[in-house]
Amino acid sequence: MDDLLDQMGKRLVARRKQLRLTQEELAERADMNSQIISTAETGKKGLRPENIIKLCIALDISADYLLMGKVGSSDYDILSQKVSKLTPSQYQHLEDMINAYITALEEREA
Repeated sequence: MDDLLDQMGKRLVARRKQLRLTQEELAERADMNSQIISTAETGKKGLRPENIIKLCIALDISADYLLMGKVGSSDYDILSQKVSKLTPSQYQHLEDMINAYITALEEREA
C-alpha cells in the first residue's frame, strides 16, 4: 500500500508542477487545505474518495491516471477537448511537435 501511495504522490507532484501550481494554489483550486496536498504528495497518507475526485478535477486528469498511472480514454478525451480549441495553424504546429517527439523517442530506443 505504501508503494501505491508513494507512486500516486509522485504523479500528484508531477502534474501540479506541470501546471506550475504551488501546493497552496492546488489546495485552493480543489477546495482543500494544503496539508492534505502535502501528505498526499509525500505518500504519507491516503486520500478520501471525495478528495481524489476534487484533485482530478483541479488537475484535469482522470482517477485512473492518479491512482494507477494508467492513461485511459477519459485522459484522451481531456486532451482532445484541448486540441479541438486550437486554430488550424496551432494544430499543425502541435502535430509537428508530436511527430518530432515521437521520432526522438524512437531514435533513443534504437
